[in-house]
Amino acid sequence: MVKGANTGLAVLSEDAESVRVGLSWSSEEGDGDADVSVLLLGDGGKVRGDADFLFYNNPVAADGTVQLLGKTPTDSGSEDRISLDLHTMAPDVERVVVAASRYDDARFGDLNGLRLTVADRTGEDLLGFSIEDASTESAFVFGEFYRRGGEWKFRAVGQGYETGLAGLATDFGIDVDDAEPGAEPEPEPNVDTGPGVDTAADAAAGAGETQSVAPVAPSGEGVPAGIAADPSAVIPAQVAGEIAAPAEPGKEQPVAPPPVRRPRTAKKKVTIPKVTKKSLAENESWRPARLFPVPSLKNDRERETRATSVLLSVMTQVPEFGRRLTAPFGAPVGRMETFTEVPLRHGDTPKRPDGVIRVERAGKLWTALVETKTNGNALRTQQVQDYMDIAARRGYEAVITLCNDVALEGSPLVDVRVDGRRKHKVVLWHLSWAEVAHQAQMLIRHEGVGNAAHAWLLQELLHYLQHENSGCHGFQNMGPAWVPVRKSIDDETLCQGDPRAVDVVESWERLVRQVCLRLGGELGQKVLPVRRVRRASDPHAQRAALADLLCHEGRLSAELRIEGTPGILALAADLRTGKLRTSMDVPAPDHGSPLISTKRLIRQLADAPADLHVQTLVSGGAEGPRGTLERLRPEPADLLPKGEARSDVEITGFRLSLFKGMGNTRGNAESSFIRSVDDAVDRFCASVVAPLERRPARRSQPERQGSGPVPAAR
Repeated sequence: MVKGANTGLAVLSEDAESVRVGLSWSSEEGDGDADVSVLLLGDGGKVRGDADFLFYNNPVAADGTVQLLGKTPTDSGSEDRISLDLHTMAPDVERVVVAASRYDDARFGDLNGLRLTVADRTGEDLLGFSIEDASTESAFVFGEFYRRGGEWKFRAVGQGYETGLAGLATDFGIDVDDAEPGAEPEPEPNVDTGPGVDTAADAAAGAGETQSVAPVAPSGEGVPAGIAADPSAVIPAQVAGEIAAPAEPGKEQPVAPPPVRRPRTAKKKVTIPKVTKKSLAENESWRPARLFPVPSLKNDRERETRATSVLLSVMTQVPEFGRRLTAPFGAPVGRMETFTEVPLRHGDTPKRPDGVIRVERAGKLWTALVETKTNGNALRTQQVQDYMDIAARRGYEAVITLCNDVALEGSPLVDVRVDGRRKHKVVLWHLSWAEVAHQAQMLIRHEGVGNAAHAWLLQELLHYLQHENSGCHGFQNMGPAWVPVRKSIDDETLCQGDPRAVDVVESWERLVRQVCLRLGGELGQKVLPVRRVRRASDPHAQRAALADLLCHEGRLSAELRIEGTPGILALAADLRTGKLRTSMDVPAPDHGSPLISTKRLIRQLADAPADLHVQTLVSGGAEGPRGTLERLRPEPADLLPKGEARSDVEITGFRLSLFKGMGNTRGNAESSFIRSVDDAVDRFCASVVAPLERRPARRSQPERQGSGPVPAAR
C-alpha cells in the first residue's frame, strides 16, 4: 500500500475478523528500537478514557480485544506484534490507531525498513505498508483500522510527530503532564477509586470469565510465605493534607473538591520476591513437597504426557499465562478449557493428540490440537500431518507443536501439506519449551499476576520445566553436523558451500535465541539478537553467507541487545582455538578527563574477574592500550594512550572481554558446547555487565493524569 491508501479487510480474507499487526524496522548499527502503542478512538477521534491507550505498562485491553504481544526476533531484526479482535470490538470504538515512538532523543530517520504488515487469523499476510520518508520524527502513526458501513477497513497513514509520543497522545485526547528531564515519575497512590477502576477482577469479568480474588489482610496473614501483602488503601498526600489542616479562626474554609475518579492502567500485581526463604527442614537433604513432582520418569512417552498435562492445566488456572501463550496464535480472550489424550477418529485408526485447547468468546469457539515432544525428541512429520488433516475436517483453527527446538524463519521443524481446496484454513504454530519458561518467569518475577495463588502455580510450573528429569530444558543438541564440522575446521578441510556448515549455523541461531529467552526471563528486560542488515534479505541467503564465513574464519558470532545496558553484548565461538569470547563496548563518559574515566571504570569493576580483558577504544579505529583487570587495578593510567600524539587521540570507550574454553560435545551434558555458552553469558552478565552503571530505563517520562507514565522518552 501507499501512504493515504485504504482497503477493506473482508475483500482480502474471510478470516480477517481477528488480525495480527506487525511493526518492524532494522538498524545497521544494531541498537535501534522503539515502543509500539495502540489507541482506541470513539466519536470525534478521541479516546474514551485513559484505558483506551495501550502501551508497555498497559498491554492488554480490559475486554481482551487488543493485546500487545511484544517483540519477536526475525531474520532482519525484530518485529513488534499486536493482536486485534475486530469482531468483538466495542461498538463505540470507531478507529484503532497503531503507532510507535522512540526515546533518548532518537529519531525514526535513523532506522531502516519501517514497515507495517497485517495478517489474518491464519497468519497469512494481507497487506503491507512501508514508510520511506522518516527523518526527525520521534513518533509515528503507522496506520489505522476504521469502521465504514459495518465493515472494518485499513488506512495507511504514515504521519510523524517531532514532539514524540506526548504530542501524538495529546492529539487523540490524552492529557499529558511533562515531567522535568531526568525526574522519576511519582508512583500512583493505591487508592480504591470506586466504580470505573480497572482491576484484575473487572478485566476478567469483561472477558466473560469468572474470577474470585481473595481478600488480602494488611498484615500478610493468609498469604503464602515469601509473598508480602500491601496495604489495601493509601490516602493521597494532598487529600491527607486537606483533612488534617486545622481551620483558621474566623475564616470560611473552602470545601475540598471530591477526588477525581480515574481508571488505572497500571494494575496491582503479585510477583515472587527473590529473597531466600528460611527452611524448617532438619538438614539439606530434605526436599520440599512439589505440586508437580519430577521423579525419574520411565520413558519419553511418560515425560510427554506429564509435561502436556502440567502445562495445559496451569494455562487454564492462570488466565494471564494462558493468554500470553495462545494470543500469538490468534486465540481470543475468553473462557479457556484444556484436555489431554483426546481420541479423534482418523480413517480406520483413531488418533490421540497430546492435548486440545478450546477458548470460547462471544459465542464462538477457537480450538487447537497440541502435539508435544520432550527430551530433545524431534517432531514427526506424518504425525503432525495427520493432526492438520483432522483439524481441517473438524473446523479447528490451529495445530500447535511444542518441543525443545526453537523455530526459525524459512526453516520449519516439520514440512506439512496444506490442502488449498479446503475453505477452512488450519494454521501450524510452534512453541519451544524455552518460550514457555520465559513467559512464566516474566510473569512471576517481573510483570506480576492477578493473585498469590497464580504466582505460586507458575513457580511450581517453572520448577518442573527446569528440572533435569522433565525433558523440557529447551534446545539441547547442536545436531549431527556439529562434530564433523568441528573436525573439518581443525583439519582445514571444510569448504564453502558445504551443507553441513549451514546446519551448524541454524543450530547456532537456535541456541542464540534460546539464550535471549532465558536471559530475558532472568533479567526482566528485552533481550534480542542484533541484525546489522537491511530488511528484505532472504533468510536462506543470509545463512549461506554465514556458513561460508564459518568455513573461512572458523568462528560463529552473535550480538545481543539487552535493554538498560550500556552496550551490545558480543558472543564469539572460535572453533579453531576452542575459546568462547563474551565482550561489550562501553562508551566513555561525556565529561571528565580520560584518567578520571578509566579510574571510574576500574572502580565499577571492583568485583569483576581478574582475568577480564580491558581495551581502550580510540577515535579513528586505531588499536588502544589493553590489559587484564588484575594488572590495571593498581595502575589505571596504563589504559591511556602513550606517545607524543596522545593529546590528539580521543578515547571513545572501552571494550570489556572474558574468555572461556568451550565444550566439545553437541548435546546438553556438562561438557557440552551449549552448556559452555550458557555459562559464559551468565558469568559475563553477572560479573561485568551488572556492576556497570545502568542508564535509566525511561528518562523524562511525561505522566498521564490518573494513570501510569506515558512512555514518551527513555
